[in-house]
Amino acid sequence: MLKNIDPLLNADILYALVAMGHGDDVVICDAHFPADSVARETVLGKVLRIDGASAPRVVRAVLSVMPLDTFVDDPAGRMEIVGDASTLPAVQREAQREVDEAEGNSTPFAPIERFAFYERAKRAYCVIATGEARGYGCFIFKKGVQLAPDAPEGGTPR
Repeated sequence: MLKNIDPLLNADILYALVAMGHGDDVVICDAHFPADSVARETVLGKVLRIDGASAPRVVRAVLSVMPLDTFVDDPAGRMEIVGDASTLPAVQREAQREVDEAEGNSTPFAPIERFAFYERAKRAYCVIATGEARGYGCFIFKKGVQLAPDAPEGGTPR
């Protein structure tokens, strides 16, 4: 057991998150998402699993160790509801609270049309499948950098 590491983050997931570079994407998806087939096309090439947790809980775990990219307009994306792009179901509202808490500010999800989401997910670094039973619990996050506290503006990442 490691100190200060969320217990949901197993060795395979920690490895993937560390191996990702600035600008790489991680997908966190619900149990309905075609995680295995999509993950085969990602950089990692296999699905990572946290079956016993909800999507918002996995978002919290991942964002506890991974900064979001502050150099892009939309570092967080969500799958749109088919035919109703503006509605946020409960699972997405809960995940939004986790993102805002992790970032310390409002970081709204960018809506991504369902099939565009699948295509973007195939280009991600990895896919983390959750046990989320509610539909539309699918998210994409772009990894940022963590600047050293004493680094000058635009300074050295650690």
